[in-house]
Amino acid sequence: MKPQETTFATVPMQLVGPLKITGPEMDGEVMVPLATYETPLWASVNRGAKVSMLAGGIKAVVVDDRMTRSILLEAPDAEAAVCTASALANRQPELASVVASSSRFAQLLDIHTQCVANLMYIRFEMRTGDASGHNMVTKAADALIDWILTEYSDLKYVSVSGNFCSDKKPTAVNGILGRGKNVITEIRIPRDICSRVLKTTPEKIVDINIKKNLIGTMLAGGIRSANAHYANMLLAFYLATGQDAANIVEGSQGFVHAQVMGDALYFSATVPNIIVGTIGSGKDLDFVRRNLAQMDCVKEREAGQNARRLAVICAATVLCGELSLLAAQTNRGELMRAHVKMERKG
Repeated sequence: MKPQETTFATVPMQLVGPLKITGPEMDGEVMVPLATYETPLWASVNRGAKVSMLAGGIKAVVVDDRMTRSILLEAPDAEAAVCTASALANRQPELASVVASSSRFAQLLDIHTQCVANLMYIRFEMRTGDASGHNMVTKAADALIDWILTEYSDLKYVSVSGNFCSDKKPTAVNGILGRGKNVITEIRIPRDICSRVLKTTPEKIVDINIKKNLIGTMLAGGIRSANAHYANMLLAFYLATGQDAANIVEGSQGFVHAQVMGDALYFSATVPNIIVGTIGSGKDLDFVRRNLAQMDCVKEREAGQNARRLAVICAATVLCGELSLLAAQTNRGELMRAHVKMERKG
């Protein structure tokens, strides 16, 4: 079959900001590229960014950093599956050596096994440097399968991915065990800035977060999620920085927390499954390289630090968009007026 010519889908893109971010990964201001067809998103995130500048910055911390792949093997019976799983738990140094031989950057962090009947679901968790790690962990998983089947000849191969990873699906396991970069962002916003920039009060933000994000999501049956629209900012950020955009599925899980502290609003966005990299597939495109460079995410740093910086910027962008949307929704009609003004020409 003749190879098809590669063409490109054009998505409108703008820089928003600057955002002010503080924390171990970065301390300073940054302009953020967002690619989206939902043009009001730029103005909304910009409003949150303005708050970050006026209120002293968004504090951000990386809680965890790992990529996963779960293989699926079949044992002769349930007893053999359970015994093999137990044996593998005691052979992690050997498994780590197999992972290290598959890549210069892959490091095995942990394994988790679930047995169902005679089926073994083995979830490998790895550090993957500055790559998002999809291919790296799959390559390592292939090597691990070969090693395990050699050591335990009664097992059979079923799949290199058994859905216990869990890749591009909303699951509880990713929130509990981690997949990608888990980042917590927070900001304290004085009352006068809430009134002047967000056109609302700390009390109204707290109230809508409880009734909409928490109770509303529970009513809908959300999985480890309590937020208004993480996916909007994640998709725009992922498209602008050459990421696998389908990872917004697990990325959109996360929690917004708001409370009144003194006379200020404490506002936090925890984004536990940010899957981004600064090298690998998609990063060789000219516009992606420019975007990563202007965010200072291609500098010579210790392996993994560029990707962690990028994840922090991504999470801070999510906070800005969440804050602005919730503020808009405290005022009847504001959200739709903004969309009509920006999206309906003439």
